Amino acid sequence: MLTGSRMFFESNKLYDRAARGIRLLENCSLCPRNCGVNRLAGEKGYCATGRQAKIASWGAHFGEEQPLVGQHGSGTIFLASCSLRCCFCQNYEISHRPDDALEATPEQMAAIMLELQQAGCHNINFVTPSHVVPQILESLVIAFESGLTIPLVYNSSGYDAAETINLLAGVIDIYLPDFKFWQPASADKYADAPDYPKIARNGLKIMHRQVGELLVDEHGLAVSGLLIRHLLMPEGLEETRQILEYIAAEISLDSFVNIMDQYRPCGLSSRCQNYPELGRSITAGEWQQALLFAGEAGLTRLDRRDLGSLLRRLGIV
Repeated sequence: MLTGSRMFFESNKLYDRAARGIRLLENCSLCPRNCGVNRLAGEKGYCATGRQAKIASWGAHFGEEQPLVGQHGSGTIFLASCSLRCCFCQNYEISHRPDDALEATPEQMAAIMLELQQAGCHNINFVTPSHVVPQILESLVIAFESGLTIPLVYNSSGYDAAETINLLAGVIDIYLPDFKFWQPASADKYADAPDYPKIARNGLKIMHRQVGELLVDEHGLAVSGLLIRHLLMPEGLEETRQILEYIAAEISLDSFVNIMDQYRPCGLSSRCQNYPELGRSITAGEWQQALLFAGEAGLTRLDRRDLGSLLRRLGIV
């Protein structure tokens, strides 16, 4: 079965889409920071990335949601730097200090995609891609020409400009955004982005219009659709409740949601007195309450491995 992204390529529309994306780098507005720098000339804005994308690492990853992992893993490409850069980022060295990452040409990124496909990965998973969408598009032209056929995953922080998401219509098979903060004050304090909640809500709606609910094949592997992540934060249960209620009411009751309990003090939150409330991990009770919120909102499609994690935390298995 052809993926939607492969069909889009065969319609000969991807070439124009990639060219449009590259033109946006001249006065960059790819993310809501709207730096306006000329990245085609090597200038760098908030994301500290110029003309070429930077890749920190790649490989088969088994820590993603079950519909993405399957038997052979998700083919993750960790893009260096980030347009959000939360203070507690678990990939702090990659997102905040990208200088040591590989500055990849389109040919190199395409070769990585094909390598992951050859290794048996079930999809190509672009991690933190918002600031390098044009570079991904031009790399995809080469990858598809060379035989790429597996689904494409857009794995973002949720801080995505509407114009950039629209640039990906038809190209991305599976959207995997996080929805981190409900309150502008939280987004401001932890990510210097008070507009994050508004941006994330709008982005989820656009993504859902493009790809709909998550669809899986007969093996339980994701084929297309929207998969939403939410990272539980210490003292953040009220924001969690509001986010889950929004997803249920404004996106879809059939939304596939991963409520993640993996927060631990990382980045600045692990060594800065400005964030004392972030100095602990999530408790089993907090995560159980989040699952209750999901049930009360009518959300039932939750990542299965999270349910197992709860049982282990409670000592049931």
